[in-house]
Amino acid sequence: MNGIKIIASNKRAGYDFEIIEKFETGIVLVGTEVKSLRLGKCSLSEAHISIDQFNEAWVYNINIPHYEFGNINNHEESRKRKLLLKKKELNYLQHKSQAQGMTIIPTKIYFKKSMVKLEIALAKGKKHHDKRADTAKKDVERRLRRGLYDE
Repeated sequence: MNGIKIIASNKRAGYDFEIIEKFETGIVLVGTEVKSLRLGKCSLSEAHISIDQFNEAWVYNINIPHYEFGNINNHEESRKRKLLLKKKELNYLQHKSQAQGMTIIPTKIYFKKSMVKLEIALAKGKKHHDKRADTAKKDVERRLRRGLYDE
């Protein structure tokens, strides 16, 4: 890949949500957070994104652990962090999430050149029967690849 190093990805997002559209955003971080990310430490499993009344996007519950060599000025692990989006993208995401009941979730966090980027997705929640059907379909495809079905 072109200067892209993936730090963490939200593997559960594809199972729990039907991903409609993806966006790349910047994220506001402090120095010790970037150093911790360079060590590959991050968790996106419980993270979600909301847009406030001032038309700013915030990501909640991204867990970036303390930098082990940080001092008393180390960052808070699960603080809310501001996302850097264009006004047009913010308006689009806000409209889709409010009018059509979609959710905005983070799917990947990565380094692009030397900048930390967050891939977010506009998604629709799956029902329990949809998850079961997807699991069955993937199981059949996996067995076909292995050659277990003799058809």
